[in-house]
Amino acid sequence: MESLWFNLVWLVAYFAVLVCMSGYGLHRLLMVILYIKHRRNVPEPMGQWAELPVVTVQLPMYNERFVVEGLLEKVTAIDYPKDKLEIQILDDSTDDTWELCRQQVEFYAKQGFDIKCLHRTNRTGYKAGALEEATEVARGDFLLILDADFRPEPDILRVIMPYFTDEQVALVQTRWGHINRNKNLLTRLQSIFLDGHFALEQSVRNRSGRFFTFNGTAGVWRKSAIADAGGWEHDTITEDMDLSYRAQIKGWRFVYLNDYVTPAELPEDIDGFKTQQHRWTKGSIQVCRKMLTTIWRAKVPLKVKLEATTHLTCNYSYLGLILLCILVMPVCTGVVQPTGAWSWQSPRMLLLTFSLFFFATVTVCMFYVAAEIIVRPKRWWMVFFFLIPLLALGVGMGVNNAKAVLEGMFGRTAVFERTPKFGESGQTKLSVEQRAPGYQALKSGLVPLVEIVFGVFFLLVECGALYYGATQDPMGFVNFVLMSPFLGFFYTGAGSIRRVIQGMLRRRRASVAVS
Repeated sequence: MESLWFNLVWLVAYFAVLVCMSGYGLHRLLMVILYIKHRRNVPEPMGQWAELPVVTVQLPMYNERFVVEGLLEKVTAIDYPKDKLEIQILDDSTDDTWELCRQQVEFYAKQGFDIKCLHRTNRTGYKAGALEEATEVARGDFLLILDADFRPEPDILRVIMPYFTDEQVALVQTRWGHINRNKNLLTRLQSIFLDGHFALEQSVRNRSGRFFTFNGTAGVWRKSAIADAGGWEHDTITEDMDLSYRAQIKGWRFVYLNDYVTPAELPEDIDGFKTQQHRWTKGSIQVCRKMLTTIWRAKVPLKVKLEATTHLTCNYSYLGLILLCILVMPVCTGVVQPTGAWSWQSPRMLLLTFSLFFFATVTVCMFYVAAEIIVRPKRWWMVFFFLIPLLALGVGMGVNNAKAVLEGMFGRTAVFERTPKFGESGQTKLSVEQRAPGYQALKSGLVPLVEIVFGVFFLLVECGALYYGATQDPMGFVNFVLMSPFLGFFYTGAGSIRRVIQGMLRRRRASVAVS
């Protein structure tokens, strides 16, 4: 009897986690359906400006020696009257980036640009704090915010500014492009992940009347809307998401331009990617804690509340993923299994497992294929070569992102760790040794070792599943193999360990050279 209850409780927990995670897969399918439904609802500006307004370009940066020159070269090439354009470099750097900024300011000031560098000797509030201070002294009524690795096209303001003739528009966001998409496998996978977010999620949310959020860069804000929403706040590390929800609850409208691309650089190594994902994941949980109740109390449509809830809670699925890691082994190896009318071979269990397989895996694949059809209509079919690595990487990031979720849930101090940027679009290509002094990745601690342990664990599970798979959950087994969790965990863990070893060897060579 005790064994029967243990078997029942374990299976209920196993399927409960799968159902919850499949719910987010169902949301991906909904995004595809809504995109098809609203694909022709392309936002159009109400009119044109009789006299162009003043725009302030804000460039937040922290130790960006590799990209500052390329950024300013592009910003000063923006097609907009010089007397209507102000450039603010918001520099919190602790290295020689400050000196480079000063030289660049002198150079472009001589060419007639209204450009200044606002250098802070502390990082109070991090990026949000820098934006808060700079906005108070900005000359423009509209603020174009660009991270240091972005490369705006010359016509960006000519395209965006007409949308602000509608006085209810607070933000116009452009879609991110990827300068170094084809650099390596990791950048290819990242580009697919981001294409799904930008080409589908952001576009659908905007066109279907739901809330979407500013992505922190490559967009223009109306300064008065920022003030009306309460200004930049730095109690989370995703200040862009926080401000977005506050502004839209206030009644301000956002516009998303899916057909206009602003190129940027993707992290090229696993540590940079982990740092970025850790910050985004932790920040979204912080905003969830801060804003979810407020959103449900706001006088907005139910569809808005439901979409915001899905958006803000989706990262909790990483905790579900880790829990699934614990629950899956006895199920795959036959230690725990349903019996009687709910045996694996029964029609009702086959229907259940097929449904979970469909929503946990197939819908995710459909989502990213649809995104690539939008972004790369002539080469979208190439995404099929990357679907299994994509799923594996998503699983492999589970430990890193689950850690971020826990930190966001339990209020660990929010430190803004930036993503590495090396100016890959520039004329000079930097070696690993040249890059290292300019960027210190988020200290991964024991995370890579835990990832390797999970990789070994799942390798053993998969071996057991191959042995017992003929009599176990067929759809679950296929799903498990497709997700290739052991490959994902080995990739993320070994990638970080490799970087640590490279750093040790580099320091050793440097010490030998000095001696």
